[in-house]
Amino acid sequence: MTKILAVEDEPEIVLALRLVFERAGYEFISSSDGRAGLRLVHQEKPDLVLLDIGLPGMDGWTVLERIRDLADLPVLMLSAQGQEADKVRGLRAGADDYVTKPFTNNELLARAEALLRRAGRTAGPGPDWESGYDDGLVRIDHRARTVQITEQGGDRAVELTNTEFRLLNVLAKHAGAVLSARQLLTQAWDDPTGLGPERVKFAMLRLRRKLRWDNTNSPIKAVRGVGYRYDRPG
Repeated sequence: MTKILAVEDEPEIVLALRLVFERAGYEFISSSDGRAGLRLVHQEKPDLVLLDIGLPGMDGWTVLERIRDLADLPVLMLSAQGQEADKVRGLRAGADDYVTKPFTNNELLARAEALLRRAGRTAGPGPDWESGYDDGLVRIDHRARTVQITEQGGDRAVELTNTEFRLLNVLAKHAGAVLSARQLLTQAWDDPTGLGPERVKFAMLRLRRKLRWDNTNSPIKAVRGVGYRYDRPG
């Protein structure tokens, strides 16, 4: 899964960034100060860094310089300073793009994905995902918002709630990857704030019941202490 690192000290902005990128299918990690952010660059090897300029302690300019010593990866600067001189300084210092706060979610996501494509890194789930998903067991039509399950007697249509439909989509989109309850909450629920991980557990039970999958034949696996994983057939 494509990994995004945000080095940002404002909790509200970090939460907004998390919602935007996790709902778009990315893994999101963050740090509130420059030194910790540099450690994450080294340890986690992200595909893209969102870097705030006004960080406490080590500012964004210094962090950018150190990142360029560590790795050649896309860096998108975030700043409340909109002066042209600051933008020029950031780009000359090695930033790949520069966004001024406040920014719209769609603009930021589009700029980030453009940088990922330019760097040859995976950007999202791939071009075929928009039309639908079919792994021989589960068939999802995104335009019609329908789900069919292949059984011995043929295909069976399954009626799912909006949340259950999104939950199945997220699992299938990231097949083979273990997703935490918090990641699933962020991507499948309209308003995940204030909801606990037990909500995911009960929703998963209802989803598996509707799909008629029990513990022995279900491709949705619970990974104790971590989260859930969808295994494609075969």
